[in-house]
Amino acid sequence: MLGDAQRSELEPLVEACRPKAKTPPQDLQRTLSALLWRHQNGAKWRAIPEDLGP
Repeated sequence: MLGDAQRSELEPLVEACRPKAKTPPQDLQRTLSALLWRHQNGAKWRAIPEDLGP
């Protein structure tokens, strides 16, 4: 899990690459955790555990 300092560093990067027409994530911590989980496991998006969101 990311700390507050790490999350605050990553938030502008997420916003910079997020498509502007999309709804912003409601829980950035959960979104970042899902991104990191997927990167660490090399899994497809549909394999992300439910607790990390849809």
